[in-house]
Amino acid sequence: MRELDEFEDKLIERFKEHPVLANIAVLPDEDFTALLLQRRFVSLAFTPSYDLAIDLLRDEAGLRIARVILREEYPDDQGREPSHREDMKEDLLRLGVSRRALVETRPTAATRRAIDDTFELITDAGRHGNADLRLLTILRFWGEVLVSAEYERLWERMGPLLTQDGENRSRFYYPHYVHDAKARPLASVSLLSSTHSDRLATRMSELLAREDSTDCFRDTEERAFRLKTDFYDQFLPALERAGG
Repeated sequence: MRELDEFEDKLIERFKEHPVLANIAVLPDEDFTALLLQRRFVSLAFTPSYDLAIDLLRDEAGLRIARVILREEYPDDQGREPSHREDMKEDLLRLGVSRRALVETRPTAATRRAIDDTFELITDAGRHGNADLRLLTILRFWGEVLVSAEYERLWERMGPLLTQDGENRSRFYYPHYVHDAKARPLASVSLLSSTHSDRLATRMSELLAREDSTDCFRDTEERAFRLKTDFYDQFLPALERAGG
């Protein structure tokens, strides 16, 4: 298990060192806004991705964890509290993104491909004999661990704008940076863990312990890593224009 943790931690660090994320501070304001608006479409695909994986999961313990996480995206069944997607919109507005930009922006070809390839990755995972492990790995690494890594970098740029009078006003980006993170190694996670990543890892570590599936774990995480990096590659020209 230690080797898998080391493999995963290296992927996380490689992702955070993607040139766009590592140099997020130097992007011109208009390019940073464009990045956030495109990333919003990927975030909107989060819940259908979870739903698709839940459809394909057969492991009851993994299903229960995934269902709980999905339901947390909609914290109030009476409709009085905003969903996490609405919280994202509010953060974007606080960052100076206009409602018109929200209305008028469309996903780029690279963004559409990132979303389509995510659904394909999940669907392909369901075809395998070790589908449960693959699906939980995707939900955890694509949907939680790397999201926290993304928002950690984005927060470097957002933090001063979303902090007023010493108070953190972020309703979406900072909470997800904290609550989606990998907080513990795979061998020491617990259902009592506070992060989504570690809750999913409790069942993953059990499946890894009973199956000879280390190769599929590595392959699935590498494919999820490429999905994320391919999305950010579309902003490399903006970084070049900024001299980054």
